[in-house]
Amino acid sequence: MTETSPHEVTRILQAWNSGQAGALDRLFPLVYDELRGLAAGHLRRERAGHTLQPTALVHEAYLRLLPRDTVSVEDRSQFMAVAAQAIRRVLVDHGRSKGRAKRGGDRLRVTLTGEVGQQPELDLDILDLDRALERLGLENELDQKVVELKFFGGLTDLEAAGVLDCSERTLRRRWVFARAWLYRELNADGRQA
Repeated sequence: MTETSPHEVTRILQAWNSGQAGALDRLFPLVYDELRGLAAGHLRRERAGHTLQPTALVHEAYLRLLPRDTVSVEDRSQFMAVAAQAIRRVLVDHGRSKGRAKRGGDRLRVTLTGEVGQQPELDLDILDLDRALERLGLENELDQKVVELKFFGGLTDLEAAGVLDCSERTLRRRWVFARAWLYRELNADGRQA
């Protein structure tokens, strides 16, 4: 975020929660740099000349946030969690629109990393990751949310723990488990990671 009072961000988020017209438009410039940095991080490992650029990813995610009506967002961390879900959906939809899964070419590759060095980095297709996250969510929704917040949302352990209303220790334990589960799941059918 730019240098803006946390109270100002909270006030704008409260206005957004109450459905006030233009609230998200006032919030967007305050979080734009952070969202663009997050988008650039996701696309950094993409091939040169890729059609989806960080600015386009941020703007598409923003458009997906506009019609929201059931999510209550009280602070920056919760907003980033909602934005992380929007970014994930944009990346997945972009992957599907290019027919990557069928043709195998022009695949959007991502690397699942974290502070914990227990598992090697996973270099995988975004569609494979999305399908695995859906399966993970069926087993444990908290673990799916941890991956969304840390990987797609770029939240710190402290921020993600606040969004999920758990301790940092629990958050770190769930992150280690989720990464190990995804590693196993994504390598189960012989895919190269």
